[in-house]
Amino acid sequence: MNSSEPITLTRDVEAAIIPVGTKVTLLKGEAAYITQSLGGSYTVVVNGNMFRIEGKDADCLGVQEKAATVSTGAPVTQEELEKEIWNQLRNCYDPEIPVNIVDLGLVYDCHISPLGASSFRVDVKMTLTAPGCGMGPMLAQDVQNKLLGMEPIEDVAVELVWDPPWNQAMMTEAAKLQLGLL
Repeated sequence: MNSSEPITLTRDVEAAIIPVGTKVTLLKGEAAYITQSLGGSYTVVVNGNMFRIEGKDADCLGVQEKAATVSTGAPVTQEELEKEIWNQLRNCYDPEIPVNIVDLGLVYDCHISPLGASSFRVDVKMTLTAPGCGMGPMLAQDVQNKLLGMEPIEDVAVELVWDPPWNQAMMTEAAKLQLGLL
């Protein structure tokens, strides 16, 4: 959902400035242009600046929050759980780039450990397209929230790592095609 026409904010809303991640309040009545609505959050431009608004606050844009993409049934095997985890990671997006973090090549490792008979811990190692990106903690929190929303997962640790440094060669062919790099 992109809007070429401005949307008037219907209430004050907390947003994060892109790319620094600083939280600010956008005021009721301000004009916002939606530039991206992927993974349950919205990237908007207000007064020439870019912001990320969480899906729970979609009503301020006059839209309903998107339904969560969490699986309705718990996976039976660890292999099925791993597949579903990767599906959830594909629902996490950099607010400036309309490609999910998996296809961008930002997820370096995902390890599942049993905690008990029917619960698991997930450890994710991921990076960012640039080490100075202030959106890192927000992306890490998005990963954690999506995985904790899965029934058998009890604990999630997301670690931002910088080795190896990210580069465009880490992107999937589909991501490169979508971004016009092929």
